[in-house]
Amino acid sequence: MEPGCIPDFWDDAVDRHKLPIVVNASAAHARVRDEIVRLVHRGLPVPDFARAVGDALTRAVPAEGTCLMTTDPATMLPTAEFVENGLPAAELLRLVEIEVREPDFNTWVQLAHAGRPAGSLSEATAGDLDRSLRQREIRRPGGFSDELRVVLAGSTGTWGQLTVFREAKRPYFSLAEVEFVSSIAPLITDGLRRGLLLGDAQAGDDDVGLLILDADDGVRMSNKAADRWLDELGTGDRAGARLPLVISAVARQARSLCGPATSTAPAPTDLRPARARARTRAGQWLIVRGSLLNDGPEPQVAVMLEVARPAEMAPLMVDAYGFTDSERRVTELVAKGLSTKQIAGRLNVSSYTVQDHLKSIFAKSGTGSRGDLIARLFLDHYASSLTSGVASPTASDRRTLT
Repeated sequence: MEPGCIPDFWDDAVDRHKLPIVVNASAAHARVRDEIVRLVHRGLPVPDFARAVGDALTRAVPAEGTCLMTTDPATMLPTAEFVENGLPAAELLRLVEIEVREPDFNTWVQLAHAGRPAGSLSEATAGDLDRSLRQREIRRPGGFSDELRVVLAGSTGTWGQLTVFREAKRPYFSLAEVEFVSSIAPLITDGLRRGLLLGDAQAGDDDVGLLILDADDGVRMSNKAADRWLDELGTGDRAGARLPLVISAVARQARSLCGPATSTAPAPTDLRPARARARTRAGQWLIVRGSLLNDGPEPQVAVMLEVARPAEMAPLMVDAYGFTDSERRVTELVAKGLSTKQIAGRLNVSSYTVQDHLKSIFAKSGTGSRGDLIARLFLDHYASSLTSGVASPTASDRRTLT
């Protein structure tokens, strides 16, 4: 079977397994993306989020099952699994063993360094799934065919791994399906990170600030970390202000994404996450995230505050330097260690074009080499030209980049 082909029995399989036929793929993808944006801001526990994302995703990418595993961000080893119609526990443990000890196609580590977060087994094996050890030994005997793997990684590490799978005699995942899942991987990662942060804050983690706000932005509950960050952010000179502006802005965005419609106007087509970066009066940068905890006339919002890591500040610095879209992409690939030739191949441009972009990037950022550029973006992100009176990155900051 050729990767992505649709055999005659697929229509019957759709009816038999109640899988949707996507007539207008782009419209279906847009609807599912918006649904996942709203799920991200629901403040769901990780098990509920995993189940809801799997249900939503398979409406655009037909599949018979999903498995979301949380991981240790430092080692990428799985810490918990949430499976819908997947393999039994013993087989899942054997998959982990293959993953960490034996060579195979589309391993999680390979995907994490592949330049895109998702990949299908059929694409990696050129349509011959049995070239994969896990397919021969575990997946095919279990009745499964192609799998689509998604690395859930952000600038602070890899927080999870999502697998979407099809049973035997189903068509392989198409390139369009892989690209769509790649495009929403950052959203799913954001939702998973929120669920983990919310759980940490509720468990008493002193590093994560948690505020529970009522419909009027009154503080119903806050932990010690949140109280500390509120003092550090301050309210400025706004008369009558009870909260820092960033807190209220993020909370309102979370309500707008998940709350009931208040007018007959069409919903926005480009939903923006309820997330912002904010600088405290002491010069420390925070990531502020908002998630709706309940519906109804008095919805409560959880606002989480976490110290921004150096890599999370890089996009802010890129904005400050005024890089073009092409320069942003080149900078991203330079940060991943790609050579000029590799960047040219990835962007489908000539090496001369890449060199021209690099000259412009160096000029705008005041750097003279790739090493200087990465140091400026990831280590010297408290640059005096943008902020004043801010301490330099600590040794621990530097260690996170090595």
